[in-house]
Amino acid sequence: MPISPAQFSSLEENANRLAGETILAQPGRDDGLVPAYSLLGDLRDQSACEPALSEPIAAQHAALEKLLDTAKPFDAATLGALRDLAAWLPIAMEKTKCGEPVPAFGASGTAPAATVETPAAQEKAAPADEMLNLHLEDNRELLGEFHGEALEHLQQIEAALLVLDQQPDNPDALAAIFRSFHTFKGNAGFLGLVPMQSLAHEVESILDLARNRQLTLNAAIITEILRSRDALSELTQQVSLALEKGQLPDKIVPVGHLISAIKVLAANPQVAVKSASFAPAPSAQVAPAGEAPAADSVAPSTEAAPARNNANAIEAAAATKSVVANQTVRVNTEKLDSLMDVVGELVIVQSQLLETARAAGGVGSPLQRNVGQLARITKELQHTAMGLRMIPIKSAFQKMERLARDLARDFGKKVHFTTSGEDTELDRTVVEEIGDPLVHMVRNALDHGLELPADRVAKGKPDTGTLHLKAYHQGGNIVVELEDDGRGIDPDRIFKKAVEKGVIAANASMTRDEILALIFAPGFSTAEKVTSVSGRGVGMDVVKRNIEKLRGKIEISSEVGKGSNFKIKLPLTMAIIDGLVVRVGEDRFILPSTSVQMALRPSRENISTIHGQGEVLDLRGRLLPLHRLHRRFGIPADAAQPWEGMVVIVEHSGKVSALLVDEMVSKQEVVIKNLGAFMQNLPGVSGGAILGDGNIALILDPTTLLQAA
Repeated sequence: MPISPAQFSSLEENANRLAGETILAQPGRDDGLVPAYSLLGDLRDQSACEPALSEPIAAQHAALEKLLDTAKPFDAATLGALRDLAAWLPIAMEKTKCGEPVPAFGASGTAPAATVETPAAQEKAAPADEMLNLHLEDNRELLGEFHGEALEHLQQIEAALLVLDQQPDNPDALAAIFRSFHTFKGNAGFLGLVPMQSLAHEVESILDLARNRQLTLNAAIITEILRSRDALSELTQQVSLALEKGQLPDKIVPVGHLISAIKVLAANPQVAVKSASFAPAPSAQVAPAGEAPAADSVAPSTEAAPARNNANAIEAAAATKSVVANQTVRVNTEKLDSLMDVVGELVIVQSQLLETARAAGGVGSPLQRNVGQLARITKELQHTAMGLRMIPIKSAFQKMERLARDLARDFGKKVHFTTSGEDTELDRTVVEEIGDPLVHMVRNALDHGLELPADRVAKGKPDTGTLHLKAYHQGGNIVVELEDDGRGIDPDRIFKKAVEKGVIAANASMTRDEILALIFAPGFSTAEKVTSVSGRGVGMDVVKRNIEKLRGKIEISSEVGKGSNFKIKLPLTMAIIDGLVVRVGEDRFILPSTSVQMALRPSRENISTIHGQGEVLDLRGRLLPLHRLHRRFGIPADAAQPWEGMVVIVEHSGKVSALLVDEMVSKQEVVIKNLGAFMQNLPGVSGGAILGDGNIALILDPTTLLQAA
């Protein structure tokens, strides 16, 4: 009867635990002898139906039994054979699982494929024991951010461990240290820092067991976590040296023995306490300062080792204090938001003083000169405060590059992904929020846009598609553009699909741009089948919603057979808006400049009424729906007829409409103020602002305003 999948799982787990015991064991000691004997017994029983596996295991089990019967510790030959068996078992089990012949285990107990002579050799053979590969030229900025965060997390880990050493069940300290290792693992994995990721993952796993009350932290576990923290600290110092001096890692920081020890502790914390307590401190190999204890020395207690490790780590940190860390200061974004609010208040007061100076003093008066000087200083302070929140968009672009490569491999397509303008700076909030729309757009471009290599060649194109992501300034906005040379968007196909799905009527009259904008309709998709990437019609809807939330807009241009271009226009900052101030009766409103196309005073002949649609404006032969702003808010207006007031042409959701107001007052930058919970979800209103004369004006959101109308 062959070994079942469940039995294979148990075999692999016991084999891993055995490997951990062999690392902690030493010749002349009996630490780990009993656990290894017990594990070999389980392995022998579980593999009884496969003699090629069970016979070498049984031989080693008998050898350990002989040592136990004579009350002797491990000798070099027996321990060497046990380590050889631990190295041979994974290979043998994999062959057994695949139904292939199992490589013979040598009569002397040495596996030809993987001979491990000493603990040091065992550590070198561990998969995680490899040189830290930083890819410094490509990841310099990301590594700078990672380095700053890593130093913080290492401090938090050490502080939390000191608490857990005294209070093993402290939930706050446990949650804090778990979060730190989890973040460390994720960041290291993203940057391809394999040793850091592997070690942090293993520690995170044992902490997760403690969080779920499946394991109680003891002195041995805390010791190994401290040693792991010290190893991560040394690896972080390698990152620091690379950033500061360009000195790439030139030595391997061993973490394999730590990973194995943590696996053993996770599987059986009580048995491993003794072996961990008397094992030589691995930190002697990890810490840059300090002297390694002799092989036959014994640590006096589990508390002594962490203390020595911490001292070494502190000395090393003091000796290699990085200039990189001193060049930047990490500030909580809440403090930056508070600073922006205060600067905003200062801008408002400065505007009010300017109005007062104009009314009270004549031209060239001392008061006006002083207020003018204040205005210059305030503007400079405002730009500096805005700059504090600005970060390059490069981090978001790099994530898209990796996403494109992974998806291209999944789809069986070839893509040449290029970026430009990565150093363009945006408000931190905008950079964080733009990530999700970019993911959907890149997925769409690879899934729907780019053709398969064979199809491209048949159309006379290179078999490798091109995807270009770029960012640049345009006026007061930032433009993020994604361009591909794929099949393009077919308006006829879009129109047909929209009619099938009931998004539009079959006899609807629409321009090309309006048809292309239909891809942003909720539930709309042109995919023939639903896949794990696309086909449900939720991606581009999310793109549009997120971009509008950032007060931005998206434009599409496409040519069938040649490719598509998606252009996202975003404001530089979320704290200040460049707006057009309009008056309706006694009230003033602010329209975002990004939404305004033009303003005009219409003639009587350009206004007409269409049955069932209401008033329309004839703008150079194009009929635009006309909305009266005073009716939307139920307020009196001076202009009873459109030709008596001003009409502002606004763009929203790919559509263009006309908005009737009494007068255009000015164009100015205003600081956005939250209206509070009472008016939070008012359709058509995105916030408020205090004008120079002290009056409050509502900032309008044309999209929700005209949709509600």
